[in-house]
Amino acid sequence: MSTIQRDPENRVQVLDEDGNLVGEPPDLDEDTLIDIYRDMKLARHFDERAVSLQRQGRMGTYPPLSGQEGAQIGSAHALADDDWMVPSYREHGAAVVRGLPLKQTLLYWMGYEAGNDVPEDANILPVAVPIASQIPHASGLAWSWKLQGQDDTAGICYFGDGATSEGDFHEGLNFAGVYDVPMVFFCNNNQWAISVPRERQTASETLAQKANAYGFEGVQVDGMDPLAVYKVTQDALEKARNPDEDQLRPTMIEAVQYRFGAHTTADDPTVYRDEEEVERWKAKDPIPRLEAYLRSEDILDDEAVSEIEASVEQEVDEAIDAAESEPRPEPEEMFEHVYADLPPELREQRDEFVATVDRHGKDAFLEEE
Repeated sequence: MSTIQRDPENRVQVLDEDGNLVGEPPDLDEDTLIDIYRDMKLARHFDERAVSLQRQGRMGTYPPLSGQEGAQIGSAHALADDDWMVPSYREHGAAVVRGLPLKQTLLYWMGYEAGNDVPEDANILPVAVPIASQIPHASGLAWSWKLQGQDDTAGICYFGDGATSEGDFHEGLNFAGVYDVPMVFFCNNNQWAISVPRERQTASETLAQKANAYGFEGVQVDGMDPLAVYKVTQDALEKARNPDEDQLRPTMIEAVQYRFGAHTTADDPTVYRDEEEVERWKAKDPIPRLEAYLRSEDILDDEAVSEIEASVEQEVDEAIDAAESEPRPEPEEMFEHVYADLPPELREQRDEFVATVDRHGKDAFLEEE
């Protein structure tokens, strides 16, 4: 990878917490920089509205992303059109950059199977809620490109710090190293795996160094610095496509960041972390950090910010209206997309369930749930 500025903790960094340059920025034109800023604002506003929808009973359990916009948007913008994204369950911002409509994300968390209907040109695998299960899938997907001679295709696989304690993580990365696959493994180290702190996950000094055990490079980046994340991800993707003789194609990136809110809307973070810690990390917020830099470069001003905020609010409003205009799914649809041929025991459960719904009515059943 290219030589890039690292902060005293040996993390790659381009902007400090106040938006000042401390390293060489990536080669991005003004329009792309504004797009990154707008996408971060869009992700934040969408997140705030989604949490509100859940609190109002208009959506099911939802995993907030606020605080992680720099890592999500910065990395997603580094992907080429033909690259693939393998998400966990919190990459709502990265997904919209890759072409997944906000409506689809809302439908997914509202319980609609249609939320899994990814546009064919988006190159995104379905959301993976089980921890780390998507990592072996990503390694296998990347191996298929190699076997088919698709040398210009690479991918990025997102997961959290808690996933590094799962067997699927180790199996997936070991496979990636042995078969030298063109995949970037992107760890969103947001400091907490639900209520388990990072230091309880591993005795390793960093999570990035775990890549060494599998024979390829690991790099730690300031995950709340979108420009540093873009630069590191771009370098890793380029290496995946054009490996050096002395280096394997995969890279593991550890993006050090923080989730400002709860793990999901079913979680109460005040039980296991204190407000002082949250406020300390909010001082590193990626959105004002990038905004300060763009203002200092005369790329952004008050008028441009106001226009972006208005367009973001309108886009999210329209997505919510579109999602809530969809007919409510039938309760028995939960049985339809698991097996090609429903096993007898599940068929029996489905029939009993349908009979119960018929007796009491769908609306009464949903209200009771």
